[in-house]
Amino acid sequence: QVQLVESGGGSVQAGASLRLSCTASGATFSRHAMGWFRQAPGKEREFVAAITWSGGNIYYADSVKGRFTISRDNAKNTVYLQMNSLKPEDTAIYYCAGDTRNVGVVVSLSPAGFDSWGQGTQVTVSS
Repeated sequence: QVQLVESGGGSVQAGASLRLSCTASGATFSRHAMGWFRQAPGKEREFVAAITWSGGNIYYADSVKGRFTISRDNAKNTVYLQMNSLKPEDTAIYYCAGDTRNVGVVVSLSPAGFDSWGQGTQVTVSS
């Protein structure tokens, strides 16, 4: 498995931007698909975005499409989530996830499709 550490969360006003980072160690990061998920209080963890090993294929939840951008820098073992035009409904704990059971591709957009998880970083958006 890969060890993941997120950073970059915080409290912002609606319309602001944040960039989350997730740094990986302990495995061959560049070989694996990575994703971001979020979980709001009282709700299930939901898919936000995912990216293949090369960045050639990217997937977004409809709720964030056009506002969030996922990217990765394999040389730095880091995946990013740029979040623009934040809304109060984006408030959640954001988790970075990696799929070390498969090489390269995104197999599933559900949490079950990822086997390595970070500890999460809180994002709070006020109106």
